[in-house]
Amino acid sequence: MVADPGPDGCVGVTQSKVVPAWLLLLLFSARSFAQPADSAQTSADEDYRVYAEGPRLLLTSQRLRLLKRERERQSMRWQQFDAVVASGAPLPEPGFAWALYYRVAGDAAVGRRAVEWALGEGTDARQLALVFDWCGPAMSPAQADRLAAKLQAFLAAPSTASWSNASSSPDPLGDDIRAQNARGLAAIALGDRLPDHGEAILRSLVLEWWRGLIVKRMEAGEPVIPREQLYTVYELMIAVRDNIKIDLRESAGDYFQILPTEHLMSQYPAALQAQEDEYRVPAYTHDGDPNVTDAVFSRVAEMAMVALDSNAPEVQYVQGWLMQDRFMMRGALGAPYEFLWANPYQPGLSYTKVPLVFHNAATGHVFARTSWDEDASWIGFFDGHLQLFRDGQIQTLKAGAVTQPLQVGDALVVTAPNKESAKFRANADNVIVISLDPRSTYEVEIDDQELKEEQTDVGGTLVLNLPKNTDAGVRLRKRTK
Repeated sequence: MVADPGPDGCVGVTQSKVVPAWLLLLLFSARSFAQPADSAQTSADEDYRVYAEGPRLLLTSQRLRLLKRERERQSMRWQQFDAVVASGAPLPEPGFAWALYYRVAGDAAVGRRAVEWALGEGTDARQLALVFDWCGPAMSPAQADRLAAKLQAFLAAPSTASWSNASSSPDPLGDDIRAQNARGLAAIALGDRLPDHGEAILRSLVLEWWRGLIVKRMEAGEPVIPREQLYTVYELMIAVRDNIKIDLRESAGDYFQILPTEHLMSQYPAALQAQEDEYRVPAYTHDGDPNVTDAVFSRVAEMAMVALDSNAPEVQYVQGWLMQDRFMMRGALGAPYEFLWANPYQPGLSYTKVPLVFHNAATGHVFARTSWDEDASWIGFFDGHLQLFRDGQIQTLKAGAVTQPLQVGDALVVTAPNKESAKFRANADNVIVISLDPRSTYEVEIDDQELKEEQTDVGGTLVLNLPKNTDAGVRLRKRTK
């Protein structure tokens, strides 16, 4: 499948070859992130000190004006958020929800509730930072000093051990990302109370953790950002950009430029009905039913993508995906985020124009679907997992054990029985062979065609673009030195 610009300038879909990540970068974006030519010079030019007036975290003056207008006009999203707060029901993130409500509505009672929670039972440093930043007028000087001391104690404690080392946590990547996000938000919120205005913490976060660890792992094609922590990363990127004018995406421009498209393609076709809300479901590998919390934050991550860069064409497809009011979140966890980030006035492009076959050579991930309808079939190969979604059911397959090729729409996904060779019949334009050796050269022989050599990507995936209406035998053999 390739994207074909139509007469209206939108990107359409035509029957042809699989669209690799590098080509999507050209098709979906008229701009690219600048890659620093000299990282040492770049870091020398950067200022990590925080001086901005509050609120500093997420609520820029423009966004705050928009939210206050939404309250004045009693928009549907404000009514849902207001109903959640007014109900008195337990809130999954009380500090965040009450602080946001106070900052927009100016309700002193709700502001005091947020401050009391932060000074009392609150232990989540991320939410403590948001309360400190958003509820300043609701705090007495003594309360502000106490909350600042609580945050400073968090910053002074040894940071969570990086997942670059061995960890007993079942989710070391997620633990580390959450910890670094909280440290970044706390340093920004406390900027004028820290002797160096947060410089030491933010410099370390940007140079050592982000560029020195995260970006290097991205470049190596290793799993870096768990899907359920994608919003956490975007939240941090927004806060850093707004306060110290550093766009963390610039260090990994290709990764983040293709990420919105992969995010859309990695969601199952069918929706999930859960209590009062309906959700799109991101691909998951755990046993059992979908996790509703993960579905909530998948949508929140999409809204944060738009908030970070609403002009990027690939993000405008995400906005088109978001503009379906049936998926508006009304629950206690989702409603505050829906109100904070959703922008119904932002135009979007129809996500149905996104090609149906996707391959990201930087990760080896592959996704294909028969259509954008909810009864579509879908296949995904990601982080070593192979899944097939068909007739409303998820089937997890063992990569390496499947011998019969799987055809989904215009894509034929073949699992190599071993890493040395494979033999199969191809009757599709887009043939994707998985479970080969990463970054290796294979000799490819197709009936009536000259022998040629192809290179697998970082995940051991090989994409063969065959002539239209092909029906031929294919043989692969790993080249030995």
